[in-house]
Amino acid sequence: MTGERLLPVNGVELCVQAFGDPSDPAVLLIAGSNSSMTSWPDEFCTRLTGRYVIRYDHRDTGRSVTYPPGEPGYGFPELVGDAVGVLDALDVASAHVVGLSMGGGIAQVVAVDHPDRVASLTLMSTSPAAPGADGLPPLSPEAMEYFTTLTQPDWSDRAAVVEHFVGVRRWFTVGEFDEEAVRAGIEHDYDRTSSFRSASNHDLLHGGPEWEGRLESVTAPTLVLHGDRDPLFSLPHAEALVDLIPNATLVVLPGVGHELPRSSWDVVVPAILDHSKV
Repeated sequence: MTGERLLPVNGVELCVQAFGDPSDPAVLLIAGSNSSMTSWPDEFCTRLTGRYVIRYDHRDTGRSVTYPPGEPGYGFPELVGDAVGVLDALDVASAHVVGLSMGGGIAQVVAVDHPDRVASLTLMSTSPAAPGADGLPPLSPEAMEYFTTLTQPDWSDRAAVVEHFVGVRRWFTVGEFDEEAVRAGIEHDYDRTSSFRSASNHDLLHGGPEWEGRLESVTAPTLVLHGDRDPLFSLPHAEALVDLIPNATLVVLPGVGHELPRSSWDVVVPAILDHSKV
């Protein structure tokens, strides 16, 4: 594992970290909305043996560039460009791209617009369109109620902010919830960023792609991993991806929500390793 590095990417500084030998096949991990590189745990990265694993902080997360809360100086296309720019900064010609949630949306656009940079594509807990679009199921009533009644913490109070996000993570988790580990992870993430609140800028992003007709042009071998109890994107979202992307394969993760729980790693890690074979 190499240490975290601030690298110039598309005119800004992004924090990037790599695991493994640069001569091995590269795997680029793209985190979800409001999430830094630490959403891909160290142990998860090191279990991808024989791969050069790259993770990075999105804009407004971790140690990467931050913008004032409520004023993102970028849109979704810039996040797509950042993924490619990280590969450029590390002199990686192409990678096996793995994206979770919003990171899965970014990964899809990278595969469409930069097919030469994507050796394979793995999409986790994501969707080909916004909930409710193109006939896909919208958010469940429970999810709608949760998001519409969720109150903001006192952002000046570290303990209150941490408690708030522990609750958010608990809501997205299906099955056993390791509160101690989750709390420690959020505290670590809070302490390594200059403006933890700025991550909410991801909720304001605009300028995304027009999805219709684009995914049919994906040429990268595609694997879709999706929990059968995802409260944000129900299973039909994953099935739609498989229908739209040529020759895509779906692996359903039983008892998994909108998350990457340790309990799923014994399936997820071998699946990614097998999918990223040279």
